Amino acid sequence: LQKILILLQVTLSVVVGKTLMILFPNAMKRYILKMGEKSRMNRNPKFSYENWGPTFFSFKYLQFVLKVKWKRLEDEAYEGHPAPNTPVVTLGGEVCHLLDFVKDNRPLILNFGSCT
Repeated sequence: LQKILILLQVTLSVVVGKTLMILFPNAMKRYILKMGEKSRMNRNPKFSYENWGPTFFSFKYLQFVLKVKWKRLEDEAYEGHPAPNTPVVTLGGEVCHLLDFVKDNRPLILNFGSCT
């Protein structure tokens, strides 16, 4: 049921976005560029709007967003239930899963932080 709701939500947003891109191309370009500022996509001079802007609201965009949102459904953790076995990347670039780090009966402790 959750996947169907996500499919409907994302499909509707892609249809509306694509329609607005056709009807109001300049306004949508400004809107997409504003979104690009938030993600800092605009800062790379070799990566112009023409390279990535038109891909918004395309079929590949729809597929990608659905894949990400559906994958996140599997990553939800609930108290009293088993932890999700989320894919992680080691510092060496190797892709493995979170539960690969569990050893014997020892609890797995995750520590999140940031250095700026």
